[in-house]
Amino acid sequence: MLSDVLKKEYIKLNAECKDWIEAIKTAGQVLIDNGVVTEEYVEEAIKGVKELGPYIVITKGVALPHATNKIGVNKTGIALLTLKNPVEFGNVDNDPVYYVFMLATTDMDSHLAALSNLSDLLAKQEFFEVMKNAKDAQSVIDYIKANEN
Repeated sequence: MLSDVLKKEYIKLNAECKDWIEAIKTAGQVLIDNGVVTEEYVEEAIKGVKELGPYIVITKGVALPHATNKIGVNKTGIALLTLKNPVEFGNVDNDPVYYVFMLATTDMDSHLAALSNLSDLLAKQEFFEVMKNAKDAQSVIDYIKANEN
């Protein structure tokens, strides 16, 4: 379930980031602070976008940065960063990005149910409103728990 890997302490609301690199670093710092990943993991996620392009912008306004599970992952987790002002990742179809879900996983399977839940939520305009208007992380978690399958 998404709520198993996206915890209240993994959410940072209304962050101010000047560009996509800072957005990934800020989301990554949330995971670093909670012992989920190391700095090396965050640098690998940035490197991946530089090398492969903005494929991580998965739908309008949403990025899902990640890297290989072989470098710097201590446990599976997803951070959510909402941005006060959107940033451009260079994805012509889905920029600008307002929401960054930083994914870290210890293996190839443990996060699949969580990603399925996230995909379902991202199909709901209501979820975007919840994230946009959230005053605290708990309100986002409450919505996720009430709506994950």
